[in-house]
Amino acid sequence: MMTAVENCPTPSYWADACKHLVKKDRVMKRLIPKFGKTCLQSRGDAFATLARSVVGQQISVKAAQTVWDRFAGLTPTMTPAQVLKLKIDDMRSAGLSARKVEYLVDLAIHFDGGLVRVDDWTAMDDEAIIAELVAIRGIGRWTAEMFLIFHLMRPNVLPLDDVGLINGISKSYFSGEAVSRSEAREVALAWAPYRTVATWYIWRSLDPVPVEY
Repeated sequence: MMTAVENCPTPSYWADACKHLVKKDRVMKRLIPKFGKTCLQSRGDAFATLARSVVGQQISVKAAQTVWDRFAGLTPTMTPAQVLKLKIDDMRSAGLSARKVEYLVDLAIHFDGGLVRVDDWTAMDDEAIIAELVAIRGIGRWTAEMFLIFHLMRPNVLPLDDVGLINGISKSYFSGEAVSRSEAREVALAWAPYRTVATWYIWRSLDPVPVEY
C-alpha cells in the first residue's frame, strides 16, 4: 500500500531531500511530483530484515515471500536465538537451499554472539556498517546497502551494484543507452547528500509500487 509522505513516520529528511533534488536535477524535477505521494518505509528489526534479504537472494519477489512465510512459520518469533534452535531439515522443507540455511545460521550466530554492534550503528558511518555486515556469510555489498536504505534509512546511499538503479539511470538520463558505473556516479553527484532518495525515485520510475525489505 502506498503511503502519503505526511503520514510517513520516517525518514525526517524526506521533504527537504525532495526540495533539494527538484532544484538540482531535471529528471528528479519530473519524477518527484509524479510519485510524490509515496516514501521510503522501514519494516521489522535488523535481524529479520537481513534474514529476509538472504531468503530472497536470486529468486523472484513472489517466491521469496512464499519461502519467507514458511520459514517464519517455523518459529514463534524471528530472533537469532530462535533460528539457532531450528532443525536444518525443517528449514530445508520450508524451501531454503542448503547454502541459504548456512547463511541464516551464520547470521543468527553473529547477532546472538554480539559479533555485530547493532547498538553502535547509529554512530557509525555507512562504510563501517557495510564492512561489518559483509563479514557475515551470504551478505554482500548490495545487501548491506539495501539494509542501509531500507532499515537504517541512511540518506546518501548509492547502490551502484543495483541493476534497477543502473537501468533507471540509463532510461531517464541516457535515452536507454548502456551506462557505466562511473557515468552513474557522475549523474548522482547532483543528488548528494540525498542519493538514497533519488535512487528510490529512480526505482519508482521503473516500478511505481514501492518495495520493502
